Amino acid sequence: MYDLEERTIKLAIKVRNFIPILPKTISNLEDGKQVIRSSGSIGANYIEANESLSRKDFIMRLKISRKEAKETIYWLTIILNTNETKEITATCQFLIQETTEIRNILSAILKKSELKT
Repeated sequence: MYDLEERTIKLAIKVRNFIPILPKTISNLEDGKQVIRSSGSIGANYIEANESLSRKDFIMRLKISRKEAKETIYWLTIILNTNETKEITATCQFLIQETTEIRNILSAILKKSELKT
């Protein structure tokens, strides 16, 4: 089984490696800061969920992690639609797909966890 913690770390690193290739516009600088924050927060909150002291805390942290994944998709979509080079488009589409898969995994974990309560 693929380790979700490791996958979220790899996503955050890929986002950080992607941002410097964007043209240095005011909007790219601001959008880049936002996507860096939200992409890192996915994994940070997932790790917090795994270390939670109660089921309620676990579910809350997972919901935050999923929310940050949705936000990451939002910012990446803005970057995708405001930068049209092949390299940026391909990388951005890959990052959106990977984040979407992580969000779907988090949703499945949440659904199973909420059924147990």
